[in-house]
Amino acid sequence: MYFYARNLHKSSEIPNFVPIDTPNTMHIAIAGNIGSGKTTLTTLLARHYGWEPRFEAVTYNPYLEDYYRDIHRWSFNLEVYFLKERFKDAMAIAQSDHTVIQDRSIYEGVYVFVENNRRMGHLSDRDYETFMELFDHMQTQLRLPDLMVYLRADITHLVQNIQQRGRDYEQTIQIEYLQGLNDLYEQFIYQRYPGRVLTIDVNQMDYLHRPEDLASVINQIDPLISGLFPLDPNAIASEP
Repeated sequence: MYFYARNLHKSSEIPNFVPIDTPNTMHIAIAGNIGSGKTTLTTLLARHYGWEPRFEAVTYNPYLEDYYRDIHRWSFNLEVYFLKERFKDAMAIAQSDHTVIQDRSIYEGVYVFVENNRRMGHLSDRDYETFMELFDHMQTQLRLPDLMVYLRADITHLVQNIQQRGRDYEQTIQIEYLQGLNDLYEQFIYQRYPGRVLTIDVNQMDYLHRPEDLASVINQIDPLISGLFPLDPNAIASEP
């Protein structure tokens, strides 16, 4: 099943940082499981750097009601619709004349959530193969994000965050579901995604309420986006 975070967190004041020179147009993606803090960090970094935040538009999907009524029957339709919307977002970001920071990219949608739907038996092999062939064709028109920031968190941290923010539609999420997504995120980041990745362990972080935690994240991002240090995807995304 699908669970989406639709509301932005209220953010605390951002501490003063020394601005750095960055390229005029970049695509920064924030990746991580439900409850990892993607939306919060996207909001805070957009404010700090002056970037445009882009959040996944999930308030409407013409198949969503049918999907919850008959998941197996409507999974393929639902996923194709989401893919179409994510592809439109990706193309708009690629054509932007300024830097965009994105909460969840098209790649997560495919390699984590679609894959999870398949593993749960909601997508047949035939539908999955058709979907992936469509995505492969789309990828020929896509450019990978300049940097993907992966928020790595264990289940205890995710559950704590989900409970604290108190969204009713998230309170029924099962731990097994979160663990399955976590496993797929690890596989996605370390085995399937070919782009540049910065992994940040957020288990002990609270960058919404502790400015020093936000400063730590920014200090890790700054040298990568300023070009002071070349990004080696294998080195940065290697599993600790």
